[in-house]
Amino acid sequence: MVDVSLIGPDGGETIQLGATRMRILEDGSTTGHRLGIGEITLAPHTQGPPQHRHAQHDEGFYVVSGTVHFTIGDATHVAPAGTLAMVPPGAPHTFANHGDTPAVLLNTFTPDLYVRYFRDLRDMIAAGQDLTPEATAAVMGRYATVPATDFA
Repeated sequence: MVDVSLIGPDGGETIQLGATRMRILEDGSTTGHRLGIGEITLAPHTQGPPQHRHAQHDEGFYVVSGTVHFTIGDATHVAPAGTLAMVPPGAPHTFANHGDTPAVLLNTFTPDLYVRYFRDLRDMIAAGQDLTPEATAAVMGRYATVPATDFA
């Protein structure tokens, strides 16, 4: 029999990163590390991470509720609920919630490499380090990800 994972509405591993909450729904353990899935909740008026590029994984974002602003390179795209953004390796990107209500995104990673990034950020904060853009970029570097400015 093949193991199946069912995560209920209150399940998963919740990681609070300042005003952003990441709920890990699939850390790769069920998918042979081919796919990781998280649910991101962005508080109103919240910036996402510094613009960055992944070298080893695709990242997907499905806007479940609210409106998210995706910045891809120099272009900003307004993405209401129902929008899917797929970001291949090498594409510079970030996101933000400029609205007055929370925004919820379903976030995918293929392969699951980047799930550990969120755990590392949690551990960094727990150790007393501030969640600055510089500290975030240092953690990104562990997972074949660099700030987009490194390629400018």
